[in-house]
Amino acid sequence: MGDSPASSNRVKLRDGRFLAYKERGVPKEKAKYKIILVHGFGSSKDMNFSASKELIEELEVYLLFYDRSGYGESDSNTKRSLESEVEDIAELADQLELGPKFYLIGISMGSYPTWGCLRHIPHRLSGVAFVAPVVNYRWPSLPKKLIKKDYRTGIIKWGLRISKYAPGLLHWWIIQKLFASTSSVLESNPVYFNSHDIEVLKRKTGFPMLTKVTPSFLQFVVIDQLWHDYISLPYRKSYGKEMFSIL
Repeated sequence: MGDSPASSNRVKLRDGRFLAYKERGVPKEKAKYKIILVHGFGSSKDMNFSASKELIEELEVYLLFYDRSGYGESDSNTKRSLESEVEDIAELADQLELGPKFYLIGISMGSYPTWGCLRHIPHRLSGVAFVAPVVNYRWPSLPKKLIKKDYRTGIIKWGLRISKYAPGLLHWWIIQKLFASTSSVLESNPVYFNSHDIEVLKRKTGFPMLTKVTPSFLQFVVIDQLWHDYISLPYRKSYGKEMFSIL
């Protein structure tokens, strides 16, 4: 595999849905580390993962990227929940014969199913890492001082409120330009990314939130993904206080 173009395929799950995936690194039969990467909101299996061919081969790493349900080339799941995302990961690993254990890297909103794996299939995990994870602001054990200056606290509370009482506003929020959106906040605040970071991210594949996209993309792709990843009732229920507290 190495630095050559990653192969893209799909596997058929037990419920008939298809999940698309790409493989990179050394062959899994020879790998010491088999890692599944769980992408975030607005991303896909085509996300950029900056690891050199030399490092991957030296460490004997196999990387598996996949499109989560409803993203990219993977089918949507009308009964999607945190548990179903965990089941997708476990079944994908089984179908690709990764063995009894594997590593997970959860990126941004991909931390949701990664947290779920820690709860539901800890026996399958050799190790877990998070990159800019989304946390549950309702965790009682989460120190308030850690999130005091986190702009996402207000956005998430507001988003959950309108999703419950006025879900039609979701479409307007995505396409409106009167108030700051997630991407505009990221671009304007050097705490998150400086100007050079933003320019690099705009050219990277698999990271469309900071690229110039068409209204049709916003309407049919981003809104659908946001609904499932952030607004949907199964996520609000399973990721609430009653599920678990990491800290």
